[in-house]
Amino acid sequence: MNNCVSRKMIIYLLNEAGLDDSSIALGIKLSIKNNTPLPILLWSYGMLTIEELDKLYSCLFQKME
Repeated sequence: MNNCVSRKMIIYLLNEAGLDDSSIALGIKLSIKNNTPLPILLWSYGMLTIEELDKLYSCLFQKME
């Protein structure tokens, strides 16, 4: 599984989801340790709602097209 964290994802988490740097850093560490995509890990730990998770993935996939 790829644990790549894009700059766009970090900016979204900071600006749109309102997470702070330490929450994102912890999420990245746990994501790597558990071999889980960062957005899914943040959602499973209650740091993102299902709606925020959906918006994050929509934003990421929209930028790819």
